[in-house]
Amino acid sequence: VQLQASGGGLAQTGGSLRLSCAASERFFTSHIIAWFRLAPGKGREFVSAILWSGEITRYADSVKERFTISRDVADNTVYLEMNSLKPEDTAIYYCAANTRLPEMPITARSAYDSWGQGTQVTVSS
Repeated sequence: VQLQASGGGLAQTGGSLRLSCAASERFFTSHIIAWFRLAPGKGREFVSAILWSGEITRYADSVKERFTISRDVADNTVYLEMNSLKPEDTAIYYCAANTRLPEMPITARSAYDSWGQGTQVTVSS
């Protein structure tokens, strides 16, 4: 499956952005779609994930209560609503899909077999 991430841009501290991840194929209920981010000088870290059935969502501690992940089944798209943005949220955000190994830990990069191209989010102080 091919993933297309979009929606990044420049925001001020305390502002909001919404990222989108559109898929070229339909997801199934067992698929997991996640967002990771890569900040300067850091490794790619888990941000949030959702089971396509919608029954399970997961967030990194650093974004809990500020970010919300959701999906639109009709459009085969996953969204990441980011509120109360902080300068430390500045990163390239990637969406990823786990379509083959649902038993893998939801936060593990190695669990994901498809990756989008990334979208830059910059938060100014």
